[in-house]
Amino acid sequence: MYAQLRPERPHRRKRRRWPLVCAALLVPTVVAAGVIWLLRTNGSPEKVADAYLRAWAAQDYDAMRELVAEPSADFERTHRLFLKNLKVERASFERHVPSGVFASSAEDTVSFKAVLSGVIDWTYGGRLKFVERDRTWKIDWTPAAIHPELTKGRTIRLVQDKAAVTQVLAADGSRIDTPDAPGSVQQLIEGIKQTYPDRFGAYARSRIDLFEGDDTVKTLLKTPGKEPLRTTIDLKVHQAGATAITAAAKPASLVAVRPSTGEILAVVNKPGGFNRALLGKYPPGSTFKVVTASALVAEGLEPGERVACPAEQNIGGFPFHNAGFKDYGTLPFRDAFAHSCNTTFGAMGVSDLGKERLAKVAESFGFGAVIAPGVPAVRAEFPAPKDDTDLASAAIGQGRVLASPLNMASVAAAIADGAWRPPRIVPEEIVPDRTLRPRPLEKEVVNALRELMPAVVTDGTAHAVRFPDGTAGKTGTAEYGSGKEPPAHSWFIGYRDDVAFAVVVEGGGAGSAVAAPIAARFLAELP
Repeated sequence: MYAQLRPERPHRRKRRRWPLVCAALLVPTVVAAGVIWLLRTNGSPEKVADAYLRAWAAQDYDAMRELVAEPSADFERTHRLFLKNLKVERASFERHVPSGVFASSAEDTVSFKAVLSGVIDWTYGGRLKFVERDRTWKIDWTPAAIHPELTKGRTIRLVQDKAAVTQVLAADGSRIDTPDAPGSVQQLIEGIKQTYPDRFGAYARSRIDLFEGDDTVKTLLKTPGKEPLRTTIDLKVHQAGATAITAAAKPASLVAVRPSTGEILAVVNKPGGFNRALLGKYPPGSTFKVVTASALVAEGLEPGERVACPAEQNIGGFPFHNAGFKDYGTLPFRDAFAHSCNTTFGAMGVSDLGKERLAKVAESFGFGAVIAPGVPAVRAEFPAPKDDTDLASAAIGQGRVLASPLNMASVAAAIADGAWRPPRIVPEEIVPDRTLRPRPLEKEVVNALRELMPAVVTDGTAHAVRFPDGTAGKTGTAEYGSGKEPPAHSWFIGYRDDVAFAVVVEGGGAGSAVAAPIAARFLAELP
């Protein structure tokens, strides 16, 4: 392209004109033999950038070098080291195309996006700077063309920490998976890891760091670690249980749950080793009378209705007797419950309920349900009674009826809340469980038991124990073995406010004498 010189026109004084400035004036010119040659720079930064980025993705360093103004001696080595340090398996690079939203690059730069795949998938933005050399656009290369943070003497590396583990937290966020955690808590942690193995074990946590020599300048990218697993354990409630259970002279356990949610607040065992609180299967004894009383009330029995409580009664050919062979004669059902009349509950279980009805009500309290609290735990068992003797035994929590302290704490919690809720040690929002849903109890049953259970503490078998005001409960003395006076497990279950609990002492004897004082101390120790 050229343009000839034209003769200059006479200057007009009346009308002054300024020369027009056009794009051609911005183009470098050379004047030769009266002709102006317009010199244009070949290509464009965008086209050079596209070629460079394609070559970079293909690791064609010779092609890349041709597009660089003054490639350094370590040009190829720097690129190869960059990909090697990051353990890149695939890389792609794309020029940024300006839109109405994003501003375009400056006249002498072109923006690009890098997408790296490997141990960490990393996407970042960079810029290529351009200069003119011999009427050709060239890349003015420095290490910053690879990544904006790179300079001579700096490197970017992948760092992996293989020692990371999933932390386990209490309800308040305190870490409880450390060696100094109480033994009963460590038992729970083992159970949680057994239940959720995919959430535990060492895993590689990776990050991309910028180094200057061997010193870390900054972290450019970090993979998120596994979220800590938060439990429902309340360390203050746990400490109250641990303090209370020290009084037990024999193996014992205490479980506390929150009635309104089913959350497990504390699980304490003495001694350690076997988690009897969750895995122990014991006859619940008279604590099961909460279930039997609920069935009787549901059938229309009023707490004030008078019932018979003889010292001993033959049911199905087997003699049943009250503790100490006490004869209470005829008394309100409320008092029969408070004094834990075996003869009353055994006889009425047969005459007023029947095995199907009692089994149905037991089911509403979780008996027979496979619970999944987040740790290994046994289910409460109520086998179908074979005959009247078997049914009478079941009605007073003996025979083949079996339950763990966790099962019976959930029974007490059902009265406190008005619904049986499956117990959980991992909150529902963290690990959803659709296997069991809450089972509401009949309103009349709840109202009646909320009258019967406090009477045990104020006037019944546990009246000699000093409980805090507002406590409701039930003692239990569960015989096992054989002989004229077989050994017995000591039980107490109950609730106060939004805390329900169960205490069992293996071979401890009378619930009123052993388990009930432990329960009272537990409540007194609560914050």
